[in-house]
Amino acid sequence: MNWYEAAEEPEIAEFGPVSGLAVTGRGEPGGDTYSAAVGALYAVMGAIGAPMVPLEGRWWVEDERAPLEVPRGEWWWHLFLRLPEGLDPAAVDRAREEVRPSVPAVARVQLVTFAEGRCVQLLHRGDYADEPASLVRLAAFMAAEGLVMNGLHHEIYLSDPQETDPEKMRTILRHPVR
Repeated sequence: MNWYEAAEEPEIAEFGPVSGLAVTGRGEPGGDTYSAAVGALYAVMGAIGAPMVPLEGRWWVEDERAPLEVPRGEWWWHLFLRLPEGLDPAAVDRAREEVRPSVPAVARVQLVTFAEGRCVQLLHRGDYADEPASLVRLAAFMAAEGLVMNGLHHEIYLSDPQETDPEKMRTILRHPVR
């Protein structure tokens, strides 16, 4: 299955390990900390000379409340840009050092590998604020299949994260399951 494809209806998919650039942080999507992290990721990616890929976020809260009841400023995230397979890790170090003088947040960029394994996913079309309806559909599919979450909520922003026209917004919503 292609990493950047999902059906509009919930489906089961399997994904092996992927490597890329990542920054971990806490704060509101679009806030200062988040925006600095996104800028740092793209600065390093550009210095590497790798093709630009969609931004991804893996999200969680450290709270007893349901995630959408927690103020967005308290959300945690791993932001991620997937790297081409076989890229020399030294290229990441060189790129970080190249852009560090002009982008201080680059110090937080790490090279990571993770594997989600078995997942349920769907393609959400529309505004980010409308994602809860798609998440309800994912949860119903998981319940019908006897599956439970086994990792972090994962979003892949296929459209420009700055896009404001809901007709053009497309996001893959993915949950690792067991």
